Amino acid sequence: MASPALAVRPALALGRRRVVDRAMSVLFVAATVAAVTPLLLVVGYIAVQGAHGLSIALVTQLPAPVGEPGGGMGNAFVGSAILIAVASAIALPVGILSGVYLSEFGGGRFGDVLRFFTDVLTGVPSIVVGIVAYTILVVPLRSFSALSGGFALSIIMIPTVARTTEEALKRVPLTIREASLALGVHEWTTILRVVIPTGLAGIVTGAMLGIARISGETAPLLFTAFGSAFWQQGLLKPIAAVPLQIFQYAISPYTDWHEQAWAAALILMLLVLGLNVAIRAVTRTGFRTVR
Repeated sequence: MASPALAVRPALALGRRRVVDRAMSVLFVAATVAAVTPLLLVVGYIAVQGAHGLSIALVTQLPAPVGEPGGGMGNAFVGSAILIAVASAIALPVGILSGVYLSEFGGGRFGDVLRFFTDVLTGVPSIVVGIVAYTILVVPLRSFSALSGGFALSIIMIPTVARTTEEALKRVPLTIREASLALGVHEWTTILRVVIPTGLAGIVTGAMLGIARISGETAPLLFTAFGSAFWQQGLLKPIAAVPLQIFQYAISPYTDWHEQAWAAALILMLLVLGLNVAIRAVTRTGFRTVR
């Protein structure tokens, strides 16, 4: 017959485990709250400040002359769309093709070197990218332009698209590749017609992440796009952008410009949040498709 002392030990051990489990649960919840609270504070503060300046004129009219109330940032919203389109036209083909190479042929030393430089490029400060684009395009062209701004943003976007594409294609089951090759299909046709369509959800996710990444960039545009108070008249002319306009209005001494800056920041924040929600939706759809 077991002694009472031996019977008490399992009970004490079980009680200790329950205490530790509850303590860790509380710790995890506290850490989650600490991580989410700054985001909620930033989103809430921008929403409160920006709601006062929201209007149709903000996204349809040109900026008013300096010191006069009214006007809007219509040219900046159009300019941001042009810059993102230019950056995407450069970055998406380069990033996707790089990701395909790293996934399908990047097992050697060159692939490791390419991954290393891609990771390094991800961590390069955006202002340094702006200086590089200034040296490569602005100085030879002798003008700030939408082309140089889009080029700078594309450099920031490429590593995100490349690594996301690589990871998306690596998730495609090997059996799908083998089944296609077993039917006598060429390797490049297998990649183009089988692997890429199967991993398309992840590739789209990478493209959205890249666009979200560059949507709020300001520093590289200071050296390349420069800003403008007019509608865009060509890719080789200076161009307005929402982050640039927010920066210029925020440091101005005019209250009306401050309100427009807050409103534009709210719209930009909602755009980024919307892209992230779309990424989540595409990712879930992609997971179900693979399964």
